[in-house]
Amino acid sequence: MIHKPFRFGVQATRATSAREWFDLAREVEGLGYSTLFVSDHYLGRGPAARACSMPPQHLAPIAAMAAAAAVTQALRIGCRVFCIDYHVPAALAKEAATIDLLSDGRLEMGIGAGLHAPEYQALGIPFDPGKVRVDRLEEVIALLKAHWSGEPIDLAGEHLNVTGYAGLPVPVQKPRPPLMIGGNRKRILSLAAREADIVSISNVPFDPVNAAGLTPRQEAIRRYELVKEAATDRLADIEIEGSPYFTVVTDDPAATYKDIAGWISVDADVLPDHPNVLVGTLDEMEQRLLANREDFGTSYVTVPQNAMGTFAPLVERLGGR
Repeated sequence: MIHKPFRFGVQATRATSAREWFDLAREVEGLGYSTLFVSDHYLGRGPAARACSMPPQHLAPIAAMAAAAAVTQALRIGCRVFCIDYHVPAALAKEAATIDLLSDGRLEMGIGAGLHAPEYQALGIPFDPGKVRVDRLEEVIALLKAHWSGEPIDLAGEHLNVTGYAGLPVPVQKPRPPLMIGGNRKRILSLAAREADIVSISNVPFDPVNAAGLTPRQEAIRRYELVKEAATDRLADIEIEGSPYFTVVTDDPAATYKDIAGWISVDADVLPDHPNVLVGTLDEMEQRLLANREDFGTSYVTVPQNAMGTFAPLVERLGGR
């Protein structure tokens, strides 16, 4: 199987000031990363954030993306991912097109159907059943593509009714900015395989085996197989994205696994082979990334902000390979 070449992103959520954010964006670009991602969360400290296991995030995504684009030259800018229920879809389509225009074609548009019920509740937004949220996501995807085409929009669905105008501005990227969609179940992974340019296999639980009797690694492989099945002849054009949100360069992985297990209250034995864990020396990490790409296609790797410096040698070593 021919896989996409590696590229790397940084998920950044820690900046609390303009200077910190500008400096971070320039540093990410200088280290050779392809993309700087924000996330679409709004909770400050409190019970709702604790219920979501979510650290506080000071910067809202749209303004932060535009600011990061303004202080960089080639760095791609994205949100991993916009929750469609937190935004008016037609307005989000225009905001995204504007960022693509003002960044001279550097937007990556991640969208999803929403996940955290306590955040919805805290924000006063109804948390509909999963089927309804994915139905709505399908209509938002159609709206984004229609808006970005520059042609007159005429969409009448169960959740969206947008008509009577052409979308402006027309994005710089042709035919449109790349879409990232991810998930863990068959319907949304199949939707992503049909409609997205980047498919994220999403976070895998840390149970030794899941209800289907699969280990975390086997679960990631299952998700990739669902993508392949639905993508058919599109597969060669799709990037598979994954995020080792525990990324630690160390000569003592056993101690690090013990620390991580304590932080998140899991069995340390499940960590060495987990798709969202990348621990070891740079050489060991390289071999793991190559194995992950072979097993479940992840050529697009997003690391957390706290690891971007120590991980950067692998960006230089593997980027484009």
